[in-house]
Amino acid sequence: MKYTVRFCSAAAVSLIVLSLPSVPQTAAAKLGRPVRIVSLSFNNEALEVIRDQIESEAAKGVDLVLLPETWRGQNENSMETLDGPTITALSAIARKYHTYIVSPIDRREGAKRLNTAVLIDRSGRIVALYDKVFPYWSEFDHKKPVDLGQDVPVYQADFGKIGFAICFDVNFPEVWERLAELGAELVVWPSAYSAGTSLQAHALNHHYYIVSSTGTRDCVVYDITGEEVFYQKSADINVARVTLDLDRGIYHQNFNIPKRDKLLQEHPNDVAQEKWMDREQWFVLRATRPGVSARALARAYGLEELRDYLRRSRREIDKMRGWKFSERAVSASGAPSGTQ
Repeated sequence: MKYTVRFCSAAAVSLIVLSLPSVPQTAAAKLGRPVRIVSLSFNNEALEVIRDQIESEAAKGVDLVLLPETWRGQNENSMETLDGPTITALSAIARKYHTYIVSPIDRREGAKRLNTAVLIDRSGRIVALYDKVFPYWSEFDHKKPVDLGQDVPVYQADFGKIGFAICFDVNFPEVWERLAELGAELVVWPSAYSAGTSLQAHALNHHYYIVSSTGTRDCVVYDITGEEVFYQKSADINVARVTLDLDRGIYHQNFNIPKRDKLLQEHPNDVAQEKWMDREQWFVLRATRPGVSARALARAYGLEELRDYLRRSRREIDKMRGWKFSERAVSASGAPSGTQ
């Protein structure tokens, strides 16, 4: 039996036809801090079908499985608790195959109804919950309306820091800015639709990977540079397998070039410059030898990652201004409210 799987690295995307059940691990896959992700995108599939699909994928070796928004439905009969059939079944798979799973459900918690992404860890425990901060309008039309999420968590998994956003959240920068502030390296986005470049904007602005799982049976991956590095759509259940290196670091040329040159000169076999983005004045570093962290070495040489540089710049310029520009309304005349 054969099927087509697209493997994505941050540097390139290749199309490979694999024979089941084994998936060969290349030496390159061991470099940096790789995380193997399976995104399943589908609509109106039974729990038993998806459970078997997850088990089949997990048996081949995977770090994280991602499922679409409220994939068990969102209607008057779909609400369930964390000890309901969906999370119970997926927890057993996570524990058996030692993988993380992100499953959004139509969650009931006491009197509340929440559109929740549930993160299950490798031991089958629930370790993080993200309640959709910006539900879509139709979610308020149910007999029991969906309640609003109040927080944007980032969870420290064994492979790195993972954050969450759901569907309509894509339109609201506050969620994505908070994910960056909390240090997310990978953001998973379960959704009913694809979003396209509006999703890409957040990867471009905040420099984390974004991986989607949708009810429209497609998956997109955006790089820390904001580039689309993977896209796949299927007529049936879309199975997307991607491997991302969370150790890759992105830097502004400002104040970093002499430090970068010294790093590359003294560690020529450990770190390489993967990208030079001249128009943006950015560059990307990656590890070239197993056991080496390019980001840790860069920190040791005093390089400041792009996201940190921009945050520090905003903070220091606001300090000179005497107030936080991001927290003050700006009038049509350009003067901040409350000033003359």
